[in-house]
Amino acid sequence: MPENARLSPSIGQFDLDFVEREATPRLLMKLSIQLHLAGLSLSNTVGILEIFGVERARSTVHNWVHKADLQPDSCRSPDHVAVDETVIRLDDEQYWLYAAVDPESNELLHTQLEPTRDKVIASTFFAELREKHDVDDAVFLVDGDKSLNYACQRHGLDFRYERHGNRNSVERVFREVKRRTSSFSNCFSNAHAETADQWLRSFAFAWNQLI
Repeated sequence: MPENARLSPSIGQFDLDFVEREATPRLLMKLSIQLHLAGLSLSNTVGILEIFGVERARSTVHNWVHKADLQPDSCRSPDHVAVDETVIRLDDEQYWLYAAVDPESNELLHTQLEPTRDKVIASTFFAELREKHDVDDAVFLVDGDKSLNYACQRHGLDFRYERHGNRNSVERVFREVKRRTSSFSNCFSNAHAETADQWLRSFAFAWNQLI
């Protein structure tokens, strides 16, 4: 969780349209979702609910997070975009997490989880990023990865090599994701790639609320 993390006043601003016969008060459901995405384990989140006299299983809170289908806002217009990829493990399998961050605001713009990395996947990631945000005039900050450089060239985007400086914003995101997935064994243990991908989008939503 970011060092200056705090509960966002926007806790009541996302919908729970998936709720049908859930007996838990919606405010407590929203609080549970936000607490878990902000860094609290499922076990500790369940403990918070118990303070309010509500007993729920960890799997119930996990399902709330998944079904809420949270993801970062679209239509951003950053001047710079830091892009990188890193390895994420789902049990014994290796996946690649692609991420784009606005280094000025530290907001996560887009994430994508893939079983491998190559030029086609990198190009698809950039295409989805361009659909969600106004980034055609932005300067992309990349390292020496050939697939990312190829994707920038294919989409006609301005880019420059930068290993440190503003690219540190995306490294901070990766450090937090890896801390969460290594510390909370119930996050990506026995999880399908689709579930992990959804959790990462929800994480991005919470990250942007807390920075």
